Amino acid sequence: MSEVRVRFAPSPTGFLHIGGARTALFNWLYARHHGGKFFLRIEDTDQDRSTDEAIEAILDGMRWLGLDWDQWEKGTGDTVRQTERFDLYKEKVAELLNQGKAYRCYCTAEELALRRQEAMKEKRIPRYDGRCRERSEAAPDLPFAIRFKASTEGQIIVDDMVKGKVTFESSTVDDLIIARSDGSPTYNLTVVVDDVAMDITHVIRGDDHLNNTPRQIQLYEAFGYPIPHFAHLPMILGSDKARLSKRHGATAVQQYREEGYLPEAMLNYLVRLGWSHQDQELFTLQELIDKFAVEEVGTSAAIFNPEKLNWVNAHYIKTGDPKALAKPLMPHLAKAGVSDAMMDMDKLHRIILALRERSRDLKEMAESAACYFLDEIPYDETTQKFLRPENLPILEAVREKLDQTPFEHDPLKTALEAVCESMNQKLAKIAQPLRAAVTGKVVSPGIFDVLELLGKEKTLKRIDRQITQLKEAVA
Repeated sequence: MSEVRVRFAPSPTGFLHIGGARTALFNWLYARHHGGKFFLRIEDTDQDRSTDEAIEAILDGMRWLGLDWDQWEKGTGDTVRQTERFDLYKEKVAELLNQGKAYRCYCTAEELALRRQEAMKEKRIPRYDGRCRERSEAAPDLPFAIRFKASTEGQIIVDDMVKGKVTFESSTVDDLIIARSDGSPTYNLTVVVDDVAMDITHVIRGDDHLNNTPRQIQLYEAFGYPIPHFAHLPMILGSDKARLSKRHGATAVQQYREEGYLPEAMLNYLVRLGWSHQDQELFTLQELIDKFAVEEVGTSAAIFNPEKLNWVNAHYIKTGDPKALAKPLMPHLAKAGVSDAMMDMDKLHRIILALRERSRDLKEMAESAACYFLDEIPYDETTQKFLRPENLPILEAVREKLDQTPFEHDPLKTALEAVCESMNQKLAKIAQPLRAAVTGKVVSPGIFDVLELLGKEKTLKRIDRQITQLKEAVA
């Protein structure tokens, strides 16, 4: 195989979508597996909807996922923006016009809409009827678009790497617009021109583009360009088998970062939406590069399962290096009220070790970790159930014992066991009101670890606060 060259070509109209991220990942893995090149091209010709903010959001999402891209050799920088290439597109449109492979269309938008309605009423496929195709007289005062003169004979066969052979009748391919009346180029023209300019060998994209492929193949042939290999990936659907949308939950990659997901978990989950390798569920990045083959992508739509993503994310948190987890955890701690001034990194690493077994995401971990740093903690209704007057004697007995105890695991264990024995209670009966008092939560790591991480000063201060409030409540 000659050098593999692929591209991810998003339209910058919003954040990096889950479906787009998977397409980018499959392209990236295919390039890295074959030692080829992976390019990022911003298809921003729709200037009414494309924004610089969306471009930066896409780049940000790609960087977060770790999908690095190669620089195109021809001096255009790390990314290729179509709006910087309009002169080339105009040149190519003119080339097709001069060769008689394109023509001026003077039909107005209103006329085209009316004909579309008539076709649908008559149950015909709504397509351009070609009335300007053989028009010879020019109308210099009228606005016009440029249409490609599509071949109507025979068949167009797409030898798809995922779907196999897909056959289109040429008669169903209409004369698509390649330049609008304002002179701006359209998607099907620009994508062909750019893929050729970038020497793209494999076009790996969503199967919502499959119907564009026969049109683009005719353009390749009209220009005399080599046709790349195509691979059309199945859609990603929600649990109700409808196209993935906001009603199914977050659809933008950045939203998952904000919710506390790890990039390696997102990559591992996304790659399994349509691709599998035997029964393996979890992969290192190098394993993905070694094993990935686009030819093994399934043809059925993939179902997005948030619970499965949670499981994958929890695995990476549970098995991750606490020091490596600290950095992505910090923004979530800041949102939970923990300032840099409160931070003790050695303590944070120990807290991560204590919390990672029971944390599904970093946001959840941060909410559990905040109590170890904050001076004041909130107490919700669930916690208050364990902070009632009947538990006042427990808190007082624990407080008296802890005041004389070194705050290390084994001495703390001995101290609380002594309280249990003196009050003839099981540890759970003692630990739960104590946990509620010192953490503001009803679930935490083991109580001895909690106390050791909190330290003596914070622990006694919080117990004292609850004792005072309970005494006031019964007074």
